Amino acid sequence: MIRPGSALSKAKTKVSTTGIQIPVKQVETRVPQVSDFIKNRDWVGAITLLELEKNVTDTKNENLLWLAYCYFHNGDYKKSIMIYDDLIKKSDNKEFHLYKACCLYALCNYDESKREAMKGPESELQTRLLFHIAHKKSDETALMACHNKLGDKTEDSMCLAAIHYLRGNYEEAIDVYKKLLLENRDNLALNVYVALCYYKLDYYDVSMDILSSYLTAFPTSIITVNLKACNQYQLYNGKAAEAELKVLQTNYESGNVFNDNDLLRHNLVVFRGGENALQVLPPLIDVFPEARLNLVIYYLKNDEVEEAYKLIKDMETALPKEYIIKAVVHAVLGQKTDSKEHLKTAQQLFQMIGISATECDTIPGRQCMASFFYLVKQFDDVLVYLRSIRSFFQNDDDFNWNYGVACASAGEYKDAEEGFLLVNNERYKADYCYSSWLTRTLIMNGKPSQAWDLYVNMENSTESLSLLQLIANDCYRMGHFYVAAKAFDVLERLDSDAEYAEGKRGAVVGVFQMVIAGKET
Repeated sequence: MIRPGSALSKAKTKVSTTGIQIPVKQVETRVPQVSDFIKNRDWVGAITLLELEKNVTDTKNENLLWLAYCYFHNGDYKKSIMIYDDLIKKSDNKEFHLYKACCLYALCNYDESKREAMKGPESELQTRLLFHIAHKKSDETALMACHNKLGDKTEDSMCLAAIHYLRGNYEEAIDVYKKLLLENRDNLALNVYVALCYYKLDYYDVSMDILSSYLTAFPTSIITVNLKACNQYQLYNGKAAEAELKVLQTNYESGNVFNDNDLLRHNLVVFRGGENALQVLPPLIDVFPEARLNLVIYYLKNDEVEEAYKLIKDMETALPKEYIIKAVVHAVLGQKTDSKEHLKTAQQLFQMIGISATECDTIPGRQCMASFFYLVKQFDDVLVYLRSIRSFFQNDDDFNWNYGVACASAGEYKDAEEGFLLVNNERYKADYCYSSWLTRTLIMNGKPSQAWDLYVNMENSTESLSLLQLIANDCYRMGHFYVAAKAFDVLERLDSDAEYAEGKRGAVVGVFQMVIAGKET
């Protein structure tokens, strides 16, 4: 359940006071009513007025119910529960238990919510609430029982569509929403739900188009502006996404909209590339499923693979994205610890997504097949999949790195060099693995001098010694005897191993032969 968040006040119209003054008809002022605030979704204003009435007059149950309702929509679920508890003590109305159960559900207290809901009367609201609780608790038996009780009312259809969405059945959810739109064309909010489904299906342009009608009517809707920002993030980058959120803070009069809304705080971490992830994401793991996945991604990007594995190992996977992230964690952990078990699990997960009917022709699906073949070292097959999607990742360092390694492993060194040189990430370029692959690629492409320069620019270490050995052996094998002789000479000075001396003698003889043949000067 997405937390409603705080209300936004509409921007006030500024009236010019300059110029010629003209008579203005006096308009009778009217004290705003609670219904006015609720109609404008100004929950803070409604709460303020209701609390005032509560303090100066004897409060009726009706006013208390409205106050609890406003607290709920403002995200203050605990305050709403306190009111319902008082009403339950004073009244025999069993419906109050259902309202309290809704608050408990919003707080992710699903067991307590179910117990409270069962105290209420059998009703459509109880069925819908238990339906969602069954989904959260993965109780398929209860889920189907509640499903069979749903009727044809709009609320029941909305409930069913929401479950379809939560279970990743986005096409089915869209069908329900479109049917409702045919019957309720004036219900603009349905467009937001359809747009959200298309966003999940990676149709970001379609999602943006569908959102436009609702944004025109409600330009400061938190949920809608946030969804537009998410589309911008997928289509462009985090800066473009964050720019879309400025309208919310501009029209927010109760403080900082990002501090008051969990959804925005979560997404701002993503838009800013993981900034403040450890402060924001952990408390939201049980609120938004994406919070766990984004925290896993943060750990992976910061080489904390063990922490990522702790989060993912017991997670129930249902969506392709969840399987993919789980596969990546197993692959990284398997390579880091040389664990065949983790690598095998990664292979199985990648292959399962890559060959699935719904994912096989998608970009993530082809990435999965490339990853599967990469792990089983079938690099010709890796390149088939990577080349089919390369146009989408021209500036992606991770893709270019993997593409370069795959090309080099398949003996296609010209393309490998191109891939490696497109990598801009300084952390990758400082890694010995990158240096060694690029060095070998340059040697195989007839550029031994550039390979030698890579060694010269390295700091003295065990890695520089390993790179020097690679240059010596690869250059010797490829007939670049001059550079091979230099490399073996340095190695001999560092270590009086007879193999280095023999290598240097052989390389020197090779240089003479090249000179005699007119191939070297």
